Amino acid sequence: MLISLLAWIGIFIVLLMVLLFGYFAYRYWQHMGNLPKPPYRQLAHKPTPAAWTDHEVTFTWVGHSTILLNLFGTKIITDPVLGEKLGIRFAGVHFGPARFTPAALTVEEIGEVDLVLLSHAHLDHVDLPTLRKLARLSTHVITAQNTSRLIQDMPFGSYEEIQPRQQTTTANGVKIAAIPVRHWGNRFPWNRDYGYNGYVIEKNGVRILYPGDTAYISMENLPREFGPIDLVFMPIGAYKPDSYQGAHCTPEQAWRMFEQTGGNWLVPIHWNTFVLSQEPVEEPMERLLAAAGPERDRIVMEKQGMTFSLPK
Repeated sequence: MLISLLAWIGIFIVLLMVLLFGYFAYRYWQHMGNLPKPPYRQLAHKPTPAAWTDHEVTFTWVGHSTILLNLFGTKIITDPVLGEKLGIRFAGVHFGPARFTPAALTVEEIGEVDLVLLSHAHLDHVDLPTLRKLARLSTHVITAQNTSRLIQDMPFGSYEEIQPRQQTTTANGVKIAAIPVRHWGNRFPWNRDYGYNGYVIEKNGVRILYPGDTAYISMENLPREFGPIDLVFMPIGAYKPDSYQGAHCTPEQAWRMFEQTGGNWLVPIHWNTFVLSQEPVEEPMERLLAAAGPERDRIVMEKQGMTFSLPK
């Protein structure tokens, strides 16, 4: 009798799992059906970081929110995502978007980095396969509160968590200050304690803002708190439908926040890589350029793989 009851319980659990899988699969494909479907595009630019000098600030946009930066000899990468697909696999099915533009660099071309900056644990910002490939004993990782558990078993040399309004200085002399942004940190629905950061990066008097993901939030205090901002990386995509704007800024809001920082140069990120929302894939840049108007020459990078060095 007990064996029979356990068998029926097992069957019920299996059926429940099948129903749940079917429901989430249906909702996923329904969501994907409402998104743009751009063709795969090759890049027109190829960076050569091995040729960059350690005596200036040089960087490239690898794709999405991944920036490779040589900051006076310190090699930094932000939210590295180099794989062809995001998301998870369940029951042999991949859930998550595929790239429609390739990463501008491979892991081998990037080589060893001194510092990995992780803003928050979303799947398009903390990509575990990429991080495993980048892990070296010479690399330090700075991440948000309660998120180091995701990388603690990887062979990085060291890691630390900081939260907004905290600062740290690396062994290479890079000062990293975490700043509050308007976003959220859950990787999955149950990760309610995961933090999320933006960062101000500073070395040799050069200041760089990397906010990760953010909806509109006033940034007028940043130059007063940290000093003049030289370079700003600002997300401009994933704002449609309008409900997404509770966590992602529009291009016009991105330009307004850039102006508030007093920054010299703007690099738009978080677009033209994965389809995550309903706006046409070219629209974010078109709207940003329109918002910038006669000051559009301050936008120094429009495509992945372009390289820029800060004027001396």
